Amino acid sequence: MPINRQPIEPKTRYFEASGSDCPNNPQLPALIYPGVFEASSGPIADQFERAFRDNGWTGCWRWSVHDYHHFHSNAHEALGVSKGSAKLQLGGEAGEAFDVSAGTLVILPAGTGHKKLQSSSDFFVVGSYPRGQNYYDTSRTSSNNFYQAIANIANTPLPETDPIYGPEGPLTRIWKSDRSQKTGD
Repeated sequence: MPINRQPIEPKTRYFEASGSDCPNNPQLPALIYPGVFEASSGPIADQFERAFRDNGWTGCWRWSVHDYHHFHSNAHEALGVSKGSAKLQLGGEAGEAFDVSAGTLVILPAGTGHKKLQSSSDFFVVGSYPRGQNYYDTSRTSSNNFYQAIANIANTPLPETDPIYGPEGPLTRIWKSDRSQKTGD
């Protein structure tokens, strides 16, 4: 259970396509939730995994973030920082750098480029994907089929739940509202 009972309102960032190297997802923002979990409630990695699992996000893994620009065209991705700190660049070469630290959750809509620019030696994340999306592709921005990636992104369904706060969490509210406004639904 999150240390904060009230959902944390995430920072939102939109990224337009970056030439033909990184499609990003101009319809949905990347979400950054600072301080979702604290070590005083137990190992942060375990807290992220439990919340992801409880909210229907699957395919959990523990590792880091690649140090090259890449994206997943057919899956949204949650990255829970469980140890250390890092500077992550989101949105490809023309994107924006963000400082993240233990307890921060980053949610990337399908197609959003991401790369680790630098990190502490103990930087560690827990990653996960919405149910049904854990057979994701990984494309390096310089070696992808851009038009196929655009089609995959458009066909990637929205998650049914926020990975921390469930069906009524910020992700479901923000992404449903944004997609409806941009597609005219």
